[in-house]
Amino acid sequence: MHAQGGPADELALGHADGLAGGFEAHRDRLRAVAHRMLGSFSEAEDAVQEAWLRLARGGTDDVENLGGWLTTVVSRICLDMLRSRASRREELTGHQVPDENRDPDGSGDPEQEALLVESVGRALLVVLDRLGPAERVAFVLHDMFAVPFDEIAPIVDRSPATTKKLASRARHKVRSATPALPGGELARQRRVVEAFLTASRNGDIDGVLAVLAPDVVRRADRSAVPPDRPAEIRGARAVAEEIASFGRNSRFAEPALVGGAVGIVVAPQGRLRLALAVTVVGERITAYELIADLARLHRLDLAVLDDVTAA
Repeated sequence: MHAQGGPADELALGHADGLAGGFEAHRDRLRAVAHRMLGSFSEAEDAVQEAWLRLARGGTDDVENLGGWLTTVVSRICLDMLRSRASRREELTGHQVPDENRDPDGSGDPEQEALLVESVGRALLVVLDRLGPAERVAFVLHDMFAVPFDEIAPIVDRSPATTKKLASRARHKVRSATPALPGGELARQRRVVEAFLTASRNGDIDGVLAVLAPDVVRRADRSAVPPDRPAEIRGARAVAEEIASFGRNSRFAEPALVGGAVGIVVAPQGRLRLALAVTVVGERITAYELIADLARLHRLDLAVLDDVTAA
């Protein structure tokens, strides 16, 4: 016969249940923090799981604010993961960088991706991915989750004043304090680009033609188009017919500031794969360029379109 568990066993079980319950109460917030820091559902889940393991090993005897403690732990885990990611990218400079978080067809988990895009935005994820690890952690915690700088400072191993500067620098990169065009012009361009994207997503050739100039030019670097496609196409009908094949990718597309003007980023799972530098004259697109070369993408000046520009 098996021995019955005594009071000590019951106490341990109750303690474990209490830890799990306390953790579950904060899981959604921890997942949200990790998603924004890492831009990857799989990595975010790994970070949250590691936080649970650390909690289970150490307990909460010395923890006064469990939510704050868990946010700090997850943030430190994410910071380490971002630093590791940056190191891998440096080692692979000049080579195609593998994306561990994308399945072979580039679509990922549609439901999870839709949730991430809805809560964060594809263009924001792209721009966040260009921040340094400490910048990204400081910006996400302060600007997205209102964590005070004196609580962020120990996570990034900086003083509160330096941490504030990190977040400010990140904010400048994300929002682009000096767009090349005034707000009214950006708003007009955005309307045209969004109409173009909507028609592309719906496979609406007539809708695409409505926003293309008759003599529109589509240019592309060799990395952006299949070998059997020309690097340049002229004329609205030829360009619109090609866009029928772009429709699949357009579901991963979102307007963004590209070189200070309204363009498009195509970013499955928030990872930049293609950028479109768009030229808008009046209410028509007169030209656009497809950019997929890694070196060119890295050099592009990208930023998020503020909501005010859509007014």
